Amino acid sequence: MERDRRREELSIGVVAKHEILIVDDDEALCEVLVEVLEIAGFTARAVSDGSAMLSALAHGAFSLVLIDLRLKQEDGMELARALRQRSRIPIIMLTGKGNDTDRVLGLETAADDFVMKPFDNRELIARIRALLRRSSETATARSVRLDPVSHERYRFAHWIFNLSARKLTRTDGTECELTYGEFALLEVLLSAPNRVFSREQLMARTHRSEADSIDRTIDVLILRLRRKIEANPAQPEIIRTERGTGYRLAVEVVRC
Repeated sequence: MERDRRREELSIGVVAKHEILIVDDDEALCEVLVEVLEIAGFTARAVSDGSAMLSALAHGAFSLVLIDLRLKQEDGMELARALRQRSRIPIIMLTGKGNDTDRVLGLETAADDFVMKPFDNRELIARIRALLRRSSETATARSVRLDPVSHERYRFAHWIFNLSARKLTRTDGTECELTYGEFALLEVLLSAPNRVFSREQLMARTHRSEADSIDRTIDVLILRLRRKIEANPAQPEIIRTERGTGYRLAVEVVRC
């Protein structure tokens, strides 16, 4: 009866089965995570180290990876960075330390989201679903859309943003790889050039989940975007900071 109740609480809204890979050397926690994910309608597999992670990814079709930040023998940050270099698969970092520096470093290393241990099961499932929605190329429901839908390519500075293909390329054809979080953030900024968006607005439109008051996720994503698209990230010309207010896209955007 209790398991059925938990299944009902966690599985609301699941329409397609995704397989989740867990990278954590805490066997007891892995058992709990697998059960929670399966109750929520996912399939799940747990491995304990980076080598097993790469092997599982090479032989399976996973939709998302959960990586523990503090593995006993390895650095979860390094695993996330190595994985991001070879794949765009969504990554959520798990950590038991309540340190905001760890949170920011984890995201900057290439993760898309971060969950603190001990976590509420419903919050974890909500974050996973939100990240899967953002990463799905076939998703139809978005908080912000570039309008009209028939125009899916936008040019700004020396870049071309292709919404339908989910690509960002230089005008010379060189592709710039973006994480799902970076892509979603750039999409929001492009939707309203020169409009100032607060951190809270950007968080709500890109993550669809409540953020902590100390959450610096948006700051980290802005930093990462600037490193990729600005000629001089230290003196940004494309994404400007409005002190005490937020961020804005400070260049002209043209449909093409």
